[in-house]
Amino acid sequence: MSDSLSTELASLRIDRGAPASSASPSSASRGSSSSTTTSHEGRRRRTIAKVLAGTMAVVALGAAAVVSARPLLASWQRPKVRVTEIATVVGGAQAESSLTATGYVVPQRLAKVGSKVQGRIVRTLAHEGDAVHRGDVLFELDPTDLRNELVSAGARIEVARAKAHVARATVAETQRTLARERKLAATGAVGTATAEDLEMREGLLTSQVAAAEAEVKAAAAEAARIRDSLHDMRVLAPIDGVLTTKPLEVGDVVTNETTLVEIVDPASLMVEADVPEARAGTVKPGTPCELVLDAFPTERRRGQVVLVGPRLNRAKATALVKVKFVDEVPELRAEMAVRVGFLREELDPAKLREPPKTVVPQSAVATRDGQKVVFVLRQETVRLERVALGESLGVGSVLAEGPPVGTRIVDDPSPELMDGQKVKEGDK
Repeated sequence: MSDSLSTELASLRIDRGAPASSASPSSASRGSSSSTTTSHEGRRRRTIAKVLAGTMAVVALGAAAVVSARPLLASWQRPKVRVTEIATVVGGAQAESSLTATGYVVPQRLAKVGSKVQGRIVRTLAHEGDAVHRGDVLFELDPTDLRNELVSAGARIEVARAKAHVARATVAETQRTLARERKLAATGAVGTATAEDLEMREGLLTSQVAAAEAEVKAAAAEAARIRDSLHDMRVLAPIDGVLTTKPLEVGDVVTNETTLVEIVDPASLMVEADVPEARAGTVKPGTPCELVLDAFPTERRRGQVVLVGPRLNRAKATALVKVKFVDEVPELRAEMAVRVGFLREELDPAKLREPPKTVVPQSAVATRDGQKVVFVLRQETVRLERVALGESLGVGSVLAEGPPVGTRIVDDPSPELMDGQKVKEGDK
């Protein structure tokens, strides 16, 4: 009996997870139902957790795809970029400069020499590069045909004068006969019919005299025209200047629409530069300038604004500005390229002797992988080039190493701009 009781006591265990309740059948049924509900709740929570985990994985993959696709999308797009360029300055000119631009030397007085008459050139008296004065003979045309025409016109004049002389003589004779017939008719010796006929003849002959005299005048006018044309067979220089094109050669046939040669007045040479519309208001007549010819990149020259164009270029959104050279430039030629710096103050002549410096605008310098770079624009494609910078000069920095002067670069490049990307030039 005691052994059986000990065995039963050892088999007893305390279920600490079960709720404290009586051991009645109804309590046991409720405990079973609670366990089942807890099991379903756990499975539901696990399902929700799996769904959330899957959703988060999809979102992460999408974000990664977007990040990896950004370079590809950027390569497809063609963003607008502003363009500036690497320039040379002297001393502190960059600090004094409010605007820079590029332009060309353009003559304000240009003559395209032509001929008033048609003919063949028999002499060319000037050559390309020659300096000429107004009235100098440049070409002579063959006058043979016009001289022959002048001889014919002279003959026509003589014939017309002879006709007029005969007509006047005939009128005089008719007038004498008419006077005699009138006297006889007054005495009754003859009738009046003859006198009346003579009066009509006199009127006709007088008209013939007038026609003959008009023919003389017409022939004389034709001869005068031919003589003027003979004078025009010598083509003269219309202005003082230099021949900038190759003249036509002996044997060339010209008309009144043919350009024989072009003459440029060197004293009228000025720089014409395009200034962005947004900055045109900062440039006014009288504004001092610094001019650098591409042909002489180490030489600085003083300039002054003469005219700001009254009309803007809609396609380029620029205003035309004309700048004159303050000092004489003997080697100046038409169509030379020029870099213009519009200054806030008159350039000190002492600075003209300072060595030039290559400057890049600070706004065009970007940082990529911890290095200073610029984006060079070549035919609507940007290329990344590393640069080494020196001291600061106003809004620019001295370029110790990088692209050459005159290179067009992107101003204020965006962080998304990449090497080799296609772009469009314009305001952002």
